[in-house]
Amino acid sequence: MWSNHSVFTTLYKESIEHHTKTFDEHWQNQLLDKFQQSLGIFKTDCPFEPKTLEIVEENGYKRISMEISTFQNLRMQFYLLIPENKQRQPLPLVLAIHGHGYGNKDLVGLNADGTKRVGIQGIHKDFAISLVNKGFIVAAPELIGFGERRYDTDSNPENEGDNTCYSFASQLLLFGKTLAGLRVFECKRLLDYLVTEENVDENKIGCMGISGGGLVTAFLSATDKRIQAAVISGYTNQFYSSIMRQHHCLDNYIPGILQYAEMPEIIALSVPRPLFIEAGIHDHLFPIKATREAVKKIKKIYSCFGVGDAVDYQYFNGGHEVNGDKSITWLYHLLFNK
Repeated sequence: MWSNHSVFTTLYKESIEHHTKTFDEHWQNQLLDKFQQSLGIFKTDCPFEPKTLEIVEENGYKRISMEISTFQNLRMQFYLLIPENKQRQPLPLVLAIHGHGYGNKDLVGLNADGTKRVGIQGIHKDFAISLVNKGFIVAAPELIGFGERRYDTDSNPENEGDNTCYSFASQLLLFGKTLAGLRVFECKRLLDYLVTEENVDENKIGCMGISGGGLVTAFLSATDKRIQAAVISGYTNQFYSSIMRQHHCLDNYIPGILQYAEMPEIIALSVPRPLFIEAGIHDHLFPIKATREAVKKIKKIYSCFGVGDAVDYQYFNGGHEVNGDKSITWLYHLLFNK
């Protein structure tokens, strides 16, 4: 395990000794600026040019497949799930962010080829459908490097679970940018587009993601105050205890981050906005012991801002997967004010 090597352990200990110990608005603003610079700055003035690809009537909701331009020469497909029985207009919106696998189809009950899935669910547990059944408008973007957005030869087209994360991440690093930063940027662009929709309440926006989608959820919530409540599933931990200890996708690596913060501090940048963390006690990628320590640190930081109760969590009897039985209800109560 890499972090057991004395060189990395020494570097880590030297780094955390210099981390800020006082958590206040000054700390938050300084860390946020450093973090955004480390992710890489993306800017564009390209038009959205939205296009509807498909509309399907499902039981209780409508599933619309759309795409928009997020950057020059870059298009992003997403599913928009709209509940049939609208109790009021406009409705709260939740971004549903997938993790590693075959992309956003796995959130909405589809196989990789677009056919309706029958049988065993994967780690995502169709949580986008669970959200729309609660009455949310749900947007499920396809993250770059997955599914139909795989672009190069390090992915086997016959293997639906393959991705092109490594190629994207390594090339972006040459420009001082990161794959995590690009994915967060694209989700912000999607929000920019969705808040123009008349049936979306721009003051009631949440985000929920699993694994790599948990990373995007955490980083998006930290850097975009439009996210009023976030659910991070299967990600909250420590870089030292997870990312440094086993092989992870290159999208997890942010240059220089350990020089100024550990993962709990990054996640806590969303303070004072509500945060829910769920984790399987048998998660093999993000060890539960370190998750518990991270949650304690996050709650401590929130408490320094006088909002310790804004952090809730659930450790469930499962692995690296979505649970949702408590977190989705938590989102519902917050965003519907019920």
